[in-house]
Amino acid sequence: MQQVKKPKRPLYIYYLIALAVLIFLNALIFPKFMGQPVETVDYGTFLKMVENKEVLKVQIENENIYFTDKGKEPKYYETTTFDDPELVDRLYDSGCSFGRVVKEEMNPIFSFLLTWIVPLLIFWGLGQLLARRMMKKMGGGGAGNPFMQFGKSNAKVYVASTTGIKFEDVAGEDEAKELLTEIVDFLHNPQKYQEIGAMCPKGALLVGPPGTGKTLLAKAVAGEANVPFFSISGSEFVEMFVGMGASKVRDLFKQANEKAPCIVFIDEIDTIGKKRDGQGFGGNDEREQTLNQLLTEMDGFDASKGVVILAATNRPDTLDPALLRPGRFDRRIPVELPDLKGREEILKVHAKKIKLADNVDFHVIARAASGASGAELANMINEAALRAVREDRKYVTQADLEESIEVVIAGYQKKNKVLSTKEKLIVAYHETGHALVAALQSHSAPVTKITIIPRTSGALGYTMQVDEGERNLMSKEEIQNRIATLTGGRCAEDLIFHSITTGASNDIEQATKLARAMVTKYGMSKQFGMVALETSVNPYLGGDSSLSCAPETAKMIDEMVVQTVKDAYDKAMNLLKENETKLHELAKYLYEKETITGEEFMEILERKNLPQ
Repeated sequence: MQQVKKPKRPLYIYYLIALAVLIFLNALIFPKFMGQPVETVDYGTFLKMVENKEVLKVQIENENIYFTDKGKEPKYYETTTFDDPELVDRLYDSGCSFGRVVKEEMNPIFSFLLTWIVPLLIFWGLGQLLARRMMKKMGGGGAGNPFMQFGKSNAKVYVASTTGIKFEDVAGEDEAKELLTEIVDFLHNPQKYQEIGAMCPKGALLVGPPGTGKTLLAKAVAGEANVPFFSISGSEFVEMFVGMGASKVRDLFKQANEKAPCIVFIDEIDTIGKKRDGQGFGGNDEREQTLNQLLTEMDGFDASKGVVILAATNRPDTLDPALLRPGRFDRRIPVELPDLKGREEILKVHAKKIKLADNVDFHVIARAASGASGAELANMINEAALRAVREDRKYVTQADLEESIEVVIAGYQKKNKVLSTKEKLIVAYHETGHALVAALQSHSAPVTKITIIPRTSGALGYTMQVDEGERNLMSKEEIQNRIATLTGGRCAEDLIFHSITTGASNDIEQATKLARAMVTKYGMSKQFGMVALETSVNPYLGGDSSLSCAPETAKMIDEMVVQTVKDAYDKAMNLLKENETKLHELAKYLYEKETITGEEFMEILERKNLPQ
C-alpha cells in the first residue's frame, strides 16, 4: 500500500515565513514612507565636518540646520544655529549643496495605519492563504481554523498500489488467509454474492498474540482487493475533551463511505472496545461514548457498498459483547503462533532480502525456534545478517542463524562478564546436570547445545533442547520429566559441591509453574481429577492466572505442588548419582570448551569408560 502524503511543512512554518516578510517590510520598505532617522549633534561637530568637507547637503530652517554626510548610505543630522555671518561662505567653500534634507512628518493617522494595521493585515492574509493551500494538499478542505479540527479522524489513508502487500508476503497463517480470501472476493465481485442474496461480513476481528502478523494480514487484504485502506489505532480515538472520540468515529466512517469499496482497520481495538461497567464516571465516560458511536456506525452503514471493518486485538476477553455480536464483527479470525511449517515459510519470506550461504537449512532453524512469533523470526533473520556484517562476511551462514536464535532467546554474549574459576566450574556442573538428566530420561527432547558463556539476559549458561517434530500435546510423564530436568542443575551442585547457589532461580520458577499447572489446569492429580481450580486471564499476553477455590483447597494444592517438585528432585538426584562418572567427564569437557553441541554431548555420554 502507498500512504497518501501529508504536507511536507507544518502550518507554523508558513506563519514564520509571513513574519519574516513583515520584518523585511518594516526594516526596508516602510522607513522610506515614514522619514529618516535624524541624529542630533552640537554646532562645533557640524563646523568640524564642514571644514573636513564631509557634509554633502544642507537645509537651514529658522534656528535648525539639517545636513547629510558623504557616506555610501548618507546619515541625517540636526544641529542648532548660532549667529555666524561666515556660515554660508564656509558651506560654499566646502562644496556643500543646499536643498531639502528631511521629509515632512507623516500624518499621524496615516502613520498609525502604516505601522500597525497594514502589517497585521499582511500577516493575516498570508497566513490564511498558506493555510488554505495546506488544507487543499491534505485533501480535507475543512472551513475554519485548521488548528481547531479536533473532531477530524487522523486515520492513515493508503491507496491501491502495484507494490502493495499481498497474501504471498504473509507466511505461516494459511487458515487466517483462507478466511479473509472471501472478503477479498466480495470486494472484487460483489454482484456474485448479491445475486444469491448473500451479504459480505461487515467486520472481522483478528485475534492472537503480539507479533503474529495481524496488522500485516489486514494490509494484505487491502492489497489483494486493490481498494483504499484506512488504518487507525484505537488509542487515537481517545481525547481529553468528552465527545471528540465519537466525532472522530463519525468522521472516519463518513470518509470510508465516500471512498467505498474500502477497508477500515482499527488496531488495538480493546482500547475503546472494553466491556462497559455501567458506571460511566470520569475518564470512562469519553471511552464509552466513543464505543457507543462505533456500535452505532457499524450498525448504520450499508455493507453492500463494500466497506469492511477489520480490527485486531490480543485481549479479546475484555471486549464488549455488543461489539462481538453478528452484524458487527461477524467473524473472529485467530492468528496464532506459527507451527513448524509456518515458521519455516516465514523464515524464507524474510530471508529473501538477504544473501545466504548454500548450506542454510531453514528446517533446522525452524525446529530450534519453537514458539517464536513472526516478528521474532524476522528479528532472528536480521540479527543473523548483522552478525555476518560484524564478522566481515558477504553472506549469512547457518551458524549466524543458530546464534541469532540464542540472541533473541537469551540475549547477546556478555563478553565483559568474567566468571571466577570456581563459579565457572559450578555453572559447568549445573548445566551438565540439566543435560544429563534430560538425556537419561525417555520422553525428553534431545539436547542440542550446552554453553556456560554468560548472556545479557542474566543467564550464566543454558542447555538447549529441541524436539524432533512439532509438539502440541504433553503427557503427564513428559511434564514430570521436564520438571526433573529443571531440577537437574541444582541436584548436580548439591551432589558435587555439597552446597547450593542462586543459579537455579529460573529453574525453580519454571518447575513450580509446571507442577502447579498439572494440578490446577491440566487435571493430572488423583485428588482433584478433572476439576478446574484456576482461571486464566489474558491468554495472549503471558497467560496470568488466579486460583478459584477455597483456602483449604489452595493449601492442598500447595502441598501437592511441593511434593511433585520434590519427587522430581529425588528422581534427578538418583540419576546423577548412578552416572556420576559421566557427570564429571561431561562437566570437565564443558568447562574446557565452554560450548558443546548435542553431538559432542551424546558421543561422550555413549562412550564406554575403560576399566581403571
